[in-house]
Parts: sequence; structure tokens; C-alpha cells
Amino acid sequence: MITLKEAKNYLRVDYEEDDKLIQNLLFTSKQLVMDVGRMNEDSFSQNEDTVRTAMLFALGYLYESRSNPDYQKLTLNLRSILFAQREGVI
Repeated sequence: MITLKEAKNYLRVDYEEDDKLIQNLLFTSKQLVMDVGRMNEDSFSQNEDTVRTAMLFALGYLYESRSNPDYQKLTLNLRSILFAQREGVI
């Protein structure tokens, strides 16, 4: 859903040294969004705009806080972004 190029642009990274890290964080972001949003692959792809926003938020947080992330804070923020999907509103 989010390419490495898009992720690097969002993070404002213009070098290749962190490519593997960013790819791993993209995978982690997707898994977090699916878990927090209580989504399977189908519902994940159906809510593309909200999911992209949540993934980019998670990616940015994980990248910037990679030495000491607060997963509780991240989860609460993702719950706020994904509230409608979690509660079945959309």
C-alpha cells in the first residue's frame, strides 16, 4: 500500500542506508494498524485513506522514536485514528 519511495518522502529521507529499516518499519506499521484496527486483509484494503494515514503516522513515530518507542502512546493514537474501523462504523 505504501511504497518505500513514498515512505522515504514522508520521512524526508534521501539516502539509502535506512532502506532496510524503513521497509521493516512499514511491515510493523501495517501489522500494528491491522491489530489495533481489528482488521483482516480485506477490511484493510477497503479503508485505504484511513489506513494510509495510520500507517504513515506509525511509520513516522517508529522511525523517529526507534531508540525508545512508547508503544502504549502509539497504540492510543492509532486507536483514535482507526476508531471508525474498530467500531464498525464504516
